[in-house]
Amino acid sequence: AGTHMDAPLHFGVNDTTIDRIPPERFIADAWVIDAPAVTDSMMIGIEHLKDVKDKLTAGEGLLFRTGWHRFIDAENYRTALPWIGRELARWCVEKKVKLIGVEPPSVAILTDREELQAVHRILLGGDIVLVEGLCNLEEIRKPKVKVIALPLKIEGGDGAPARVIAIED
Repeated sequence: AGTHMDAPLHFGVNDTTIDRIPPERFIADAWVIDAPAVTDSMMIGIEHLKDVKDKLTAGEGLLFRTGWHRFIDAENYRTALPWIGRELARWCVEKKVKLIGVEPPSVAILTDREELQAVHRILLGGDIVLVEGLCNLEEIRKPKVKVIALPLKIEGGDGAPARVIAIED
């Protein structure tokens, strides 16, 4: 799927399409979360936020660096990905996280439809911008960056391919 963003319409959260999301929602200061030990089919949990969970403020984003983009050509790239579970999704909504970026093609496990829908509905329903299929996060050297994630403005789209950059100050 490549780097892309989901709109709330994608999982039936509401009727907001990608072209109706205000552009300022696509820009956030974001913490880079290292979770390289997360491997095939492992859940990314609140414990992975230990270094930033007390520093995170409302309106900031989280970029999860797992190294998963290296496996894009692997047979199990879409079926054995590291994923965010419901507990972390709820925590992110509670903390008013603005944006979440992940390297796998989905923030949630693709082999469990119920979990996939629940996590997306929690996050999108919490007004969190989702960026999936990121790459090159290993190039980021700072613990916090400014992220600009620009989806194609597809009228009526439930998602769109996106160009995402991280600016290190």
